[in-house]
Amino acid sequence: MEAVLLFSPARPGRASEDVALQIEAAITDGSIAPGQSLPSERELQAQFRTSRGVVREALRALKQKGLLEIRKGARGGAYVKAVGVDNVSESLALFLKQRQVSPARLIEFRETVDRALIVMAVARATEADMRELAGLADALAAAAAGDAPDLDLVAERDRECNLALARMADNPVFEWIMRAVQLGFSSLDMALYEDPGCRERTVANWRDTARAIAAREPLAALSHVSLHYAWLRRRLERGGEDDADRIPKEQT
Repeated sequence: MEAVLLFSPARPGRASEDVALQIEAAITDGSIAPGQSLPSERELQAQFRTSRGVVREALRALKQKGLLEIRKGARGGAYVKAVGVDNVSESLALFLKQRQVSPARLIEFRETVDRALIVMAVARATEADMRELAGLADALAAAAAGDAPDLDLVAERDRECNLALARMADNPVFEWIMRAVQLGFSSLDMALYEDPGCRERTVANWRDTARAIAAREPLAALSHVSLHYAWLRRRLERGGEDDADRIPKEQT
């Protein structure tokens, strides 16, 4: 279905940019919804009072930004692209990778986010949410069991636990950000699963976290999160040495 829109004449000297900005504004303010088509090129020319070349240049720019898709055929034209959560998360993950964020900075960010998630999860999560997290922690334990577990499966189960915790906050922005971080940097957590002793403690800590949230005990849950990141910092700093037992108990 073609959207009914009314655009203003393009500004001279920067016509292509102005056309693109007006169309983008119509998309972002909801005047034209995902899946809908823009007016034909001929109609856009008439509304913007500009040339076909200017219109096409603007449409190409919007396609490159991921806002439009150009379809061919009898029902072809420029259609607003539905941007999914995975697309956004993958783009953010790529951005973070390219910026070469240091492990220390990333851990600081993740711990801060996790502490906020814990507080919100305790306050907002449903009983079903809590059962889901507990079940995922059990699945993580099962995947990590044995002398030679499949570490790819362990990584996936750990990722599922993190995403479930983000959903429990009942704020989709946290879930989007967590998904991006997991896509870009989940390998950091694998430092805690490579050594059998640390792997066992890490899995037990996830289960303890899930139980503390289910019991509506934020201080206990926060202490488990602090312990998780204390272990992660130590292992990364020491190149994977299993020194978790050296962490003073008062830190937990």
